[in-house]
Amino acid sequence: MKEEVIVSEYDPSWVEDYNAERVEIMRVLTDICVDFEHIGSTSVPGLGAKPLIDMMAGVHDLADVQTLHIEALAELGYEYVPKPEFTERLFFRKGQWRAGTHHLHVYKYKSVEWNEHLLFRNALRRDPEVRQAYYVLKKKLEQQFRHDRVGYTAAKAPFIQSIIQKTRLYEE
Repeated sequence: MKEEVIVSEYDPSWVEDYNAERVEIMRVLTDICVDFEHIGSTSVPGLGAKPLIDMMAGVHDLADVQTLHIEALAELGYEYVPKPEFTERLFFRKGQWRAGTHHLHVYKYKSVEWNEHLLFRNALRRDPEVRQAYYVLKKKLEQQFRHDRVGYTAAKAPFIQSIIQKTRLYEE
């Protein structure tokens, strides 16, 4: 059975959860991690979200992530999930398949993908109208894709890309 999509009201404990995970992850990635960020909806104060903590570790090169790092993350409960279709990142999940509690995305620091995650997160943090529009969309899609997390995520993509594009123009 697929994971049910449920958008919860904002919970300030998400930040505390992120901070605790960050300490543990940085302990095992300290020799390769350049920067570490809380991303996704749980990183935006006041925004409802699926209660899933998304984190992003920046490294100079994805090849810097060695077997010893993957094994150390596994000891923390993070399973490496190879995704050959996503050559720009490495993905780790904490929790069961389709019921993860934490996602760790490892990107090349300052890559396009790294920067886009920050552009979108920061736009949501900065602009209450964008944040509200995103929340309304998420609640609508929650009903439409209740048992289809992949569809839910895909349906949000045009909104996310439009905000990234607008933010890029604004910042140039």
